Amino acid sequence: MIVHPADGLAGTVRVPGDKSVTHRAVMLASIATGVTEITNAGTGADNRSTMSAMAALGVPVHHDTADQVTVEGVGLRGLAAPDAPIDCGNSGTTTRLLAGLLAGANVEAELIGDASLSSRPMRRVSDPLGDLGYVVHTSDAGTLPMRVTGAPRTGDDIAVRAVLKTASAQVKSCILLSGLYRDTMTEVVEPAVSRDHTERMLRALGVRVESSAHYMDPRRSSEFETAPTVRLHAPERLVARPFEVPGDPSTAAFVVAAAALAGASVTIENVGTNPTRAAWLDVMKRMGVGASLRRRRMLTTGEPAADLAVRPGALTATTIRGGEVPLVIDEIPILCVLGAASTGRFEVHDARELRVKESDRIAETARILEALGCTVEVRDDGLSFDGLGEAAWDGFECSPADDHRIALSGIVAALAARTPSRIHDAECVAVSWPECVETFAALGARFDEVPDRMQPVGTIG
Repeated sequence: MIVHPADGLAGTVRVPGDKSVTHRAVMLASIATGVTEITNAGTGADNRSTMSAMAALGVPVHHDTADQVTVEGVGLRGLAAPDAPIDCGNSGTTTRLLAGLLAGANVEAELIGDASLSSRPMRRVSDPLGDLGYVVHTSDAGTLPMRVTGAPRTGDDIAVRAVLKTASAQVKSCILLSGLYRDTMTEVVEPAVSRDHTERMLRALGVRVESSAHYMDPRRSSEFETAPTVRLHAPERLVARPFEVPGDPSTAAFVVAAAALAGASVTIENVGTNPTRAAWLDVMKRMGVGASLRRRRMLTTGEPAADLAVRPGALTATTIRGGEVPLVIDEIPILCVLGAASTGRFEVHDARELRVKESDRIAETARILEALGCTVEVRDDGLSFDGLGEAAWDGFECSPADDHRIALSGIVAALAARTPSRIHDAECVAVSWPECVETFAALGARFDEVPDRMQPVGTIG
C-alpha cells in the first residue's frame, strides 16, 4: 500500500468498537440467560475469532450489521463441547480468556491458532489455572495447541487465590472467568494494574466484584501499600442485558498521533475513557499533544466514554517505565513514532512483554524508527532514541511482520513524511481496524494500492 503525505488532516470521525470490550461482551453474553444485543461491536478479525469460538461451543451468534451483534445466551452451564479444535486465529485474548471459561465450565476443548498466535506463550494461563485445580495442557514449548481436559481437581491444596507474576488483563480475566463456576470466592493479585474491562462488565451483569482502589486511579497506584487485588464472588446466573461498546481507545491513539504529527484539529466521537486504558493519552499530553474530553457518559458495559478533541502542539520526548507500561503496552509503538517527531530523548523501559506480542514489537518498532532516520538503542526490555524534533522524514518502506499495530504505526508515520511511503503486507490491520483507510481518508489522507482486506469485513450467522 502507498501512503501519501497528509496535507492537513481535519474533521470528525469514529473508530471501531473497543476490541477488548467486544471480546468480553460476546463471551459473557454467551453464558448469560437471555438474548444480548451488542451495539458498536468491534469489526476486526480478532473479535470475529471470539464470535466463531462461541458459535463452536453451541452459542447462536448473529451479525445483524457490521457492528451490531445479537447473542442468544445458553446460561452458565449451557456451553457444549465442540466437534473440532477451536481456531482462535490471531487472537491472544480469545485464546487466554476462553481457556479460563472452558476450565471453569468443565468443557473439554482444544484451542489452536495461526502461526503467529501459535508462537505466543500460553503457560501464563495454563500454569495459574493448574494451580487452581484445572487440567490444562500446552505443547512442550508452552504454546498452542492448548487443551482443557476433564473435571477440575479437588482437595484442600487447591488455591482460590492467584498471585500473577505479570500484570496482564488477559491472565486476570482468564482466572476471573473460571471463578464464575467456583463455590468460593476467587482472588487475583497483580504486580501492577491491568485493564479492568472484565470486572466492569461483570458488575454491569450484577456480579459482586471487589477491586482495590488501584484500578479507579492507576496513576496513584504506586501510593497504595498493598498490591492491586480483585475478588470475585460467583453468581448463581448471569442475566442478559444490552451492551454498548465504546470506541476503541487503542485505535483512537493512531488517529490522535496522526493529527498531532500533521498539526491538525480532529475530533473522535465515543472513545472509551476507562482509566486503565487512558494512560496513552496522559503520555501524549505530557509530550505536548493538546486534547480534551467532551460529552462524558457511562455505557451499559460499565465503560466510560467521551468525544476526544485533538489540537496540535510542539512535541517533547518522555520516558515510559514501571507501572505505566502495562497501561500503555499496546500503544508503545505509536508513542515511539510520536517520539521520533519530538525534541529530546525518548525512552521505554520495563516493556519486555512487547517481545512476545503478535511480533517482537521492540525490534519492529526500532525498524520503523530507523527508517525515519532515528538512531535507536535497543535493549531486552525497551529502546531509547533521540527525537528528530521538527525535522520531517522522507518517505520509507515498512514490512510490519504481520502485526497490525506495527502496520498502523507505519501508516501514521507515513502520513507525516515528506514523500510517499510504501507499507508492505498492510492487510494485517484487518485484525483490529479494517476501516482504517476509510477513516483516514475521511480526514483528508490519500492512499494507493489498498489491499482488499482493508475494508469492512463480512458477517457471521
